[in-house]
Amino acid sequence: MSAGGLHVAAADGVRVETAARALQPGELVVFSVTAPPDATAVSVLAAGAVIPAVRTPAGAWRALVGLDLALSPGQFPTTVTTHTRGAVITTEHSLTVAPKRFPTRRLTVNPALVEPPPSELERIKRETARTNGIYASPAPDVLWTERFVRPVAAQANSRFGSRSIFNGGQRSSPHTGADFLSGAGTPIKAPNAGRVRLAENLYFSGNTVIIDHGQGLFSLFAHLSAFEVHEGDSVAAGDVVGLVGATGRVTGPHLHWAVRANGARIDPLSLLAVLGPE
Repeated sequence: MSAGGLHVAAADGVRVETAARALQPGELVVFSVTAPPDATAVSVLAAGAVIPAVRTPAGAWRALVGLDLALSPGQFPTTVTTHTRGAVITTEHSLTVAPKRFPTRRLTVNPALVEPPPSELERIKRETARTNGIYASPAPDVLWTERFVRPVAAQANSRFGSRSIFNGGQRSSPHTGADFLSGAGTPIKAPNAGRVRLAENLYFSGNTVIIDHGQGLFSLFAHLSAFEVHEGDSVAAGDVVGLVGATGRVTGPHLHWAVRANGARIDPLSLLAVLGPE
């Protein structure tokens, strides 16, 4: 893991390490907990959420804490609770989240994808409810292996968190993923193992794939030109899930990759920084 933001705490035989690219909104923090051998459950209270930790093959426990894009900076008390057969052990420290300024970008897109016609409103409502339902029901087990890979070779060319102003108007929204300027038809690889929870056309994001990696971690790929998977498929890291395209609200062909970690919207590049190739 990256050593950025590394913090170590210990109490009563429990050792807690955290690693992150940075402690700012939109970042992933990985908690690694070494607990007594008779530990039966570990959880982390951080940034207002309780995140269950999962035992790794090496015997440690790990929890993925996302610092949401909209999180206000400040100091957040953190409690790691370890249940053993004979006691409950709490380990206290805090995360100091620094402010982050996000840029603004101006885009020109199809006006119907900024102000949808009334005939599409019910569809949009239905699709929003479905995607929210997927994020609210993650696989309870860890489906991913230790290291994540890039879905395409291209570098990200649009920053996570940017405020997008469409068609010169006042309406804006935060960019909740990273964009990769890959040519149309470029194969998109699953960044890690998981199960496909959605593979269909959505009004705003076009042809969209959502992969449930387990432990509350999801990848969303948008604007595809074609699907190579179906809902319910299991995928391994590197499997092709679709092809880059320009469907939905876009200015041209590219891959939009978004990541959710236990409900928090995080920068995919922060995931790669702490859980990517060594």
